[in-house]
Amino acid sequence: MPAFAALSAEVWDEGNEYFPPTSFQLSNIHAGTGANNVVPGHLEAKFNFRFSTELTDVEIKERTHAILDAHGLDYELTWILSGHPFITGEGNLVNACQGAIKAITGLDTELSTSGGTSDGRFIAPTGAQVVELGPVNATIHQINERVKAEDLDTLSSVYENIMARLLVDEA
Repeated sequence: MPAFAALSAEVWDEGNEYFPPTSFQLSNIHAGTGANNVVPGHLEAKFNFRFSTELTDVEIKERTHAILDAHGLDYELTWILSGHPFITGEGNLVNACQGAIKAITGLDTELSTSGGTSDGRFIAPTGAQVVELGPVNATIHQINERVKAEDLDTLSSVYENIMARLLVDEA
């Protein structure tokens, strides 16, 4: 447990204007046989890192091993990288989205990387601009997830405006 505490307390980075600081997330721990009078021979833990563009997966691995080694643990790690963090900088797509949202809704936008894991991680490595834009959804990933029908109408207008702006940029 002191090793997990050290991983949790580690300042991995300070984040940046687009990403919060990298954090260690302990998601599952399992040990023992279920009997209350047997000392477990091993423990299995699952954890992940929500990491920013301020460090690489290689740096995370090296620092994690150093922390675990400092605690004298006999351990085995299996690493799975589901995708690298990415940032789409200013460009035609971002400008078109911001302009369309302002034109249709009157709202000023803020670029944000909040919202969790993005399928954009598979597209960004190609060099394409990636923007995720959808309806407001307070019930996302919950039972009875739903979206207001009028929000879909507004979103459809925003998408149409984005396409018109991009087509003008291409001309």
